[in-house]
Amino acid sequence: MSEILSQDEIDALLSALSTGESAHKPSGKSDESHKKIRVYDFRRPNKFSKEQIHTLQAIHDNYARLLASYLSARLRTHVQMSVHSVEQLTYEEFIQSLPNQTIINIFQMDPLEGNAVLEINSIIGFTIIDRLFGGTGQAPEKIRDLTDIEKAVIEPEVIRTLQILKEAWGNIITFKPKLEVIEMNPLFTQIVSPAEMVVLICFRTQVGEVEGLINLCIPFIVLEPIISKLSAHFWFAGTAKEVTSESIQKIKSRLEKATVNLSAVLGTASIRVKELLELQVGDVIMLESKVDQPVEIVVSSKKKFLARPGTSGSRTAVQIVSVVKEGDEENE
Repeated sequence: MSEILSQDEIDALLSALSTGESAHKPSGKSDESHKKIRVYDFRRPNKFSKEQIHTLQAIHDNYARLLASYLSARLRTHVQMSVHSVEQLTYEEFIQSLPNQTIINIFQMDPLEGNAVLEINSIIGFTIIDRLFGGTGQAPEKIRDLTDIEKAVIEPEVIRTLQILKEAWGNIITFKPKLEVIEMNPLFTQIVSPAEMVVLICFRTQVGEVEGLINLCIPFIVLEPIISKLSAHFWFAGTAKEVTSESIQKIKSRLEKATVNLSAVLGTASIRVKELLELQVGDVIMLESKVDQPVEIVVSSKKKFLARPGTSGSRTAVQIVSVVKEGDEENE
């Protein structure tokens, strides 16, 4: 049966309705309900969880190391990169944060739909171009648009940069990056609506003595099909891959295509500096090795073979007679 209210309780309810107050106040819980209120901006909804942000940082920490190694070898100078921040914001906020002239590379991540942006600050971009031209790596005092020649020079480097990004994402998804266009004006790069949420990965970059930023902007709609894979469990499961015969064969095939320097050492001789300065055309230098001794074949400054000198047709050649096993050269 339903509970029957007394006359006092009915009067209390009527009084509460007239004053707008509750007739029954739970003791000690009035302030607790206010503490649970959290500010939420519907214009900037959080699309990425904290775990997904941490996974994105782990992916691009690896990307920064790979890209720094490549640029160091390519530019023949010290390059240092690190993830400065990973945050989610609207695309409009990202565009407004860019300088008026900067190198904006719009690319696709097939099979993911939509475009992403790799923005290279002009000071870093022109430093890279100057190093590629053989300069010391100095950016111009006044930032300007890229010339057609400069675009042709930096475009292959951007494509290689995107290939390295593909390698960094290999544990999450295998995509095929495709560079669409290189722009200098942020107003011409409207890849999504201004209110669309994006994730912005900011890299602090140092090329030689020049410091600047490289920004990677990926809209949420691009990553939405794989958003469930952006977890620490999935990331670490992907990094612990087993060594298979297929992967071993792939590494072996890549090593076999590598080029090495090979040279044949006919012999050595020790002479004085005075004798060296007096050498003339037609002089004969006596080598320390004998005629019947095999010559050494050196591969990348390490002795690997013994051979006999001779000719093959009209060319000078050597014939391999034995392989120098590891440790044999120390025993001689």
